Amino acid sequence: MEFGVVLQPDPPTARTVELAKRAETYGFSHAWLFDSHLLWQEPFPIFSRILNETHRIKVGTYVTNPATRDWTVLASAFATLNEMYGNRTVCGIGRGDSALRALGRKPAKLSELRQAIHVIRELASSRAVEHEGATLRFPWAQSSELEMWVAAYGPLALKLTGEVGDGFILQLADLDIAEWMIKTVRGAAEAAGRDPDAIKFCIGAPMYVGDGDDPIAREHMINQCRWFGGMVGNHVADIVSKYGGGSDVPAALTDYIAGRESYDYNSHGRATNTHTDFVPDEIVERFCIIGSPKEHIAKLNALKDLGVHQFAGYLQHDNKDATLAAYGNEIIPAVRDVVLARS
Repeated sequence: MEFGVVLQPDPPTARTVELAKRAETYGFSHAWLFDSHLLWQEPFPIFSRILNETHRIKVGTYVTNPATRDWTVLASAFATLNEMYGNRTVCGIGRGDSALRALGRKPAKLSELRQAIHVIRELASSRAVEHEGATLRFPWAQSSELEMWVAAYGPLALKLTGEVGDGFILQLADLDIAEWMIKTVRGAAEAAGRDPDAIKFCIGAPMYVGDGDDPIAREHMINQCRWFGGMVGNHVADIVSKYGGGSDVPAALTDYIAGRESYDYNSHGRATNTHTDFVPDEIVERFCIIGSPKEHIAKLNALKDLGVHQFAGYLQHDNKDATLAAYGNEIIPAVRDVVLARS
């Protein structure tokens, strides 16, 4: 299993870059940045600095969308970084949430997402593509390659992911829901004639390391991560609105939003979010990974057994440095596959 860290590009930029650099020293393979241009800083200039000041870590959007940038511009940004730093980027992409809703716009249609994935991947992988009645190609891109990892929750989005995605991003760490969604994506891939095992599965969720046996400490960890249930609730609300309460989506994902009344995108992705009181403690425990290193190791191994290739941990809380250190010193070594020098 690989490990990623998910960061908000809040100023100062130097802090974001420093966290990515520390993540690399602790064995993380990916540094992901939110892409919501009204709420946070633009990720691509920060990507360039991270790549310039690190050696191996890959960077990616968590996640971008087809509507806020021209697809050819987005492909050019990734291809430029790849030509500069040697194919160390991944494009995480979805229909769009905060980047669009903060502007009062709706998420992109799935048909638009499907087409965007094709155009961006082909151009950023140094290949020609048919787009808007012409054959397009970057004449300067010789060796760039880009994978497209699709963020999805609903049945049709999961189907699309299995049909065209190089990877699947699921932003929650609930074991039952992850098992159902991974199975759904694999089934869609197989039905489309693809190899289901070729798709990379990435689970993204807050990671908070602390004293899980201390009730006060655990309550603090839960409160620091409650925002995540609110963020996921935005996507779930879309599913319920589209499919009603009788969809195939697990009840564990849909039931908790019954108390959801409003959401303020000014507080999106922040521990200080005051619009997430409807999220019960149980959901925080299920959707996130909190507690002692032992608890993290147990849940990560369970996700690994489901076929998860990467865990991408969010650090939107007050214990960033200690959590990174705990992962680097204890958790990642305990979860990674053992490689023998002699056998």
